[in-house]
Amino acid sequence: MTSPTLVYRRYVTGRAALSLRLRVAFTLGAVILLHLLAGGLVLSGLMTGDQPLAFGVVLAAYVAGLKHSYDWDHISAIDNSTRKFVAEGINPASVGFAFSLGHSTIVTTAGIMVVAGAHFVSGAFEDGSTTNHILGLVGAGISGFYLLFIGLFNGRISLELLQGKQEGHSHGAAPGFMTSLMQRPLTRVRRPRDIFVLGLLFGLGFDTATTIGLLLMTVAASFAGVSALALIGLPLAFTAAMTLCDTLNGLGMMKLYSSALKKSLVKERFNFTVTTVSSVSALFISVITLGGFFHDLIGLQDPLTTWLAELDLGNAGLVLVLVFLGIGIHFWRAGTTKSIL
Repeated sequence: MTSPTLVYRRYVTGRAALSLRLRVAFTLGAVILLHLLAGGLVLSGLMTGDQPLAFGVVLAAYVAGLKHSYDWDHISAIDNSTRKFVAEGINPASVGFAFSLGHSTIVTTAGIMVVAGAHFVSGAFEDGSTTNHILGLVGAGISGFYLLFIGLFNGRISLELLQGKQEGHSHGAAPGFMTSLMQRPLTRVRRPRDIFVLGLLFGLGFDTATTIGLLLMTVAASFAGVSALALIGLPLAFTAAMTLCDTLNGLGMMKLYSSALKKSLVKERFNFTVTTVSSVSALFISVITLGGFFHDLIGLQDPLTTWLAELDLGNAGLVLVLVFLGIGIHFWRAGTTKSIL
């Protein structure tokens, strides 16, 4: 099994050898580039004589991306992954960006295929279709099990913090069955860019109203005569909005966790509290996701998994963000330095 120390040594020989400020600048620059690209496509469509409908649907797609970035699985996956990297001595500037870019890749590809005339794509993702069902199972299985393992990983860190055995790094964790069980599935997640693959796999589940709505919007706009350039701007606007929020979330959590590692009694309590909330959120959403996954996979009919499969958390991700803000404000008032915020 790859040790956290070895992960860190491999990481610092690559992109992480750059200063944190430079890596943050590159990440934010990529987000800005996505916005410019989407905006350029929309303006090109408007310049060709497209009706104002083009601007309206692209704006709707951008708002959908903002909303989708606050889904509970986004927030939980990014926060918990960031905590894992910080625990291994890595300052991950691009976790949120990588996850969001991977998550939106499938949606963007499908949208471009719709614009190119592959109308079977929109039908394949309709609710109840075989393709939708299979991809939904794959996406739910990957996301559910990843959140389960990353939640257990951070839960172990939380317990060690409670027992006073850990100061923010997992390098000295004693090996054992439970440690190996929790860490082994995460050994492939060595760098922030590995989160791209996880985000892509998370995105295979075309079962959210936001995703389906975006594809249907693309089809409707194509029938209404919106130019191909403006249509391609729809998934890119969706991606730009989602990467913006997810990137800021990842950077914010990196700052929170990194600041919490500086020794002081208040910061140790802060570290424990934030780590515990992250772990509980991951475990909570994994139970819901896996409950629905097994319900659909093997056709369970019991009331519990049926309820989990039909459960809609809606804007619960925003609640989680507010919880973290509340924790930060509380500990700042309790004496934490302003660098935490």
